[in-house]
Amino acid sequence: MAPQSLETESIALLAVLFFVASVLYSSVGHAGASAYLAAMILVGVPRELMKPTAFSLNILVATLVGVRFARAGHFRWHLFWPLALGSVPATLLGTTLPVAPATFKVALAIVLILGAARLGLMPDHAKPLIKLPFSAPLAVVVGMAIGLISGMTGTGGGIFLSPLFLLCGWAEMQTVAAISALFILVNSAAGLAGSMASSHPPPWAIVLWLPVVALGGWIGSSLGLGRLAPIMLRRLLAIVMLVACIKLLTG
Repeated sequence: MAPQSLETESIALLAVLFFVASVLYSSVGHAGASAYLAAMILVGVPRELMKPTAFSLNILVATLVGVRFARAGHFRWHLFWPLALGSVPATLLGTTLPVAPATFKVALAIVLILGAARLGLMPDHAKPLIKLPFSAPLAVVVGMAIGLISGMTGTGGGIFLSPLFLLCGWAEMQTVAAISALFILVNSAAGLAGSMASSHPPPWAIVLWLPVVALGGWIGSSLGLGRLAPIMLRRLLAIVMLVACIKLLTG
């Protein structure tokens, strides 16, 4: 596959996989980047196209999901701004850092495993394991750490943020979903800017995939707002992500 050329069959298959991912991820306030990356690994998309593609799809889905959850009254500004303050510059930095292929593989494999665990194992209403009061300075540091990883791997950071919120008891699930979606949005915008600055734009097929994930994001956010997230389908997606992780590490 040429760097900027994707076969028609690959474009169609990715459209289907991206749609499923956007439905399932948006149901819990995420945009789907780790699943988009898993799909691109399985199809064999060149590495230089992966991050800008994932960031572009993330921006649209996270915007749609974030607006819907926020309009439903679930967004909390005081929980969001310290995270964004730390994450946006760190994401931009992480996107522009030169990353060795081996390091990229390991980092992405960790993201895929965590994403699979979030989808397949962790219930949406997990009881807090630790009672840690929310702190703005701590949130800035957390945002910086997540942002750096997000920029390096091409994800929005939601798979790190929402489990942390739930396990520390900082917010209820739908509030976590609203904060995660907008957190993913600002990180993905910074990541795409960094990718474009490094002369790595998304492929032309992005214009076909964007409406597909927008539809998926609308359906998924409706499920999430109605407390009808499809548990079994999310577990199937978790299996697909683990398969992609194995392919990534053994390929």
